Amino acid sequence: MAIKANEISSLIKQQIENFTPDFEVAETGVVTYVGDGIARAYGLENAMSGELVEFENGVYGMAQNLDSTDVGIIVLGDFLNIREGDTVKRTGKIMEVQVGEELIGRVVNALGQPVDGLGDINTGKTRPVEAPASGVMQRKSVSEPLQTGIKAIDALVPIGRGQRELIIGDRQTGKTSVAIDAILNQKGKDIICIYVAIGQKESTVRTQVEALRKLGAMDYTIVVTASASQPSPLLYIAPYAGAAMGEEFMYDGKHVLIVYDDLSKQAVAYRELSLLLRRPPGREAYPGDVFYLHSRLLERAAQLSDDLGGGSMTALPFIETQAGDISAYIATNVISITDGQIFLENDLFYSGVRPAIDAGSSVSRVGGAAQIKAMKKVAGTLRLDLASYRELEAFTQFGSDLDEATQAKLNRGRRTVEVLKQPLHKPLPVEKQVLILYALTHGHLDDVPVEDILDFESKMFDFFDVNYADLLQVITDTKDLPDEAKLDAAIKAFKKTTNYVK
Repeated sequence: MAIKANEISSLIKQQIENFTPDFEVAETGVVTYVGDGIARAYGLENAMSGELVEFENGVYGMAQNLDSTDVGIIVLGDFLNIREGDTVKRTGKIMEVQVGEELIGRVVNALGQPVDGLGDINTGKTRPVEAPASGVMQRKSVSEPLQTGIKAIDALVPIGRGQRELIIGDRQTGKTSVAIDAILNQKGKDIICIYVAIGQKESTVRTQVEALRKLGAMDYTIVVTASASQPSPLLYIAPYAGAAMGEEFMYDGKHVLIVYDDLSKQAVAYRELSLLLRRPPGREAYPGDVFYLHSRLLERAAQLSDDLGGGSMTALPFIETQAGDISAYIATNVISITDGQIFLENDLFYSGVRPAIDAGSSVSRVGGAAQIKAMKKVAGTLRLDLASYRELEAFTQFGSDLDEATQAKLNRGRRTVEVLKQPLHKPLPVEKQVLILYALTHGHLDDVPVEDILDFESKMFDFFDVNYADLLQVITDTKDLPDEAKLDAAIKAFKKTTNYVK
């Protein structure tokens, strides 16, 4: 017994000598209220704005209101299992999201977690979802075009790399189709696309993902989804998560196209959160900082200077209007933040003009700087022609006797409208856009019946691909028009092979 007692005491001494204290210190608080994606907690005196906190059940939240008595927290996940009296602890980390090439081709939620059933993602890299935008000295002016493949946009309201171009219109006027076509047109152009779906039905997002996958666009696209069935904090955070993913590529010298579909729903989610957090409501019950909500997001789109690698992030934010009212609060806010807007009109859409772009209300503040030289030459007068046609069309409804000049303007206008129509998911390379617009502006379509224009265009492209591919190659290589005499002769040669001309 004596021997055993000695052994035990020596073992205890050994344990005491080898003991290293392992303390985990965490500042904790107690949940005093929970509901509708919001929690309040007492006792987190040193919490930071935007800091991640962890609830007892493993769900994370983000500190928003730092009041004198408690902290208002938005819950990033299922809030139904959080109860009053549960503990909540600080993590000391600001809200971050996974970034990196491993995300390409995947569908993730607003927290960067995969929701496509294709396995876990572990990039090993994160970025804070909220980050200050690049300063003026870190940028350079937008000068390189970002081709959307849509004639009406590339000719009338061109978008440049690093620009923010608003797409605005009522629901069901083809806003998402414009963005999907722009993404499809980036195939083979070394541009990474990010599609952020905010507040949409999960079935709608699935349809868009399937379309992108079928047409080979998921090879360079990340889809971030915060569906209508999810709590409002995730709808609020999703665009910032998408921007953080895009910034990783931009600061690596790459080019990014990011689509926010749509920011109206983000503003509504933010309004819901703000009212639940007892922030004072302002116009249309939105909080006073709703302008800052969108400005700090869209300012992150930039064309970086060569010193920083020359990368770019181009943003296409969407805003949904009610009955075409672009003077509403959120619409006017985002119009004043962006570098122009593409306005999609109900009446045009239902009259068969698709994409339903209203050339009169649409504008690009970058303009010709975002066009190649050839496009500038052929599209220069297009907007004026279209505007004068719309005016004449309205005027001539009341009279039948028209002089020849007016009749010619109307005929050219009808053909312009027809040329700018485009089928869904069929983006056009810029050299073919230049070709058809050259044919239009130089009178080659004046004797082609209006109803045959799109068929004429399709067959002319096929004819050029086979017989005059060198002329198209000149546009691609030099960004300028080839010899106009050769171009005219080629179009006339094609017209002789057709029976469109009366």
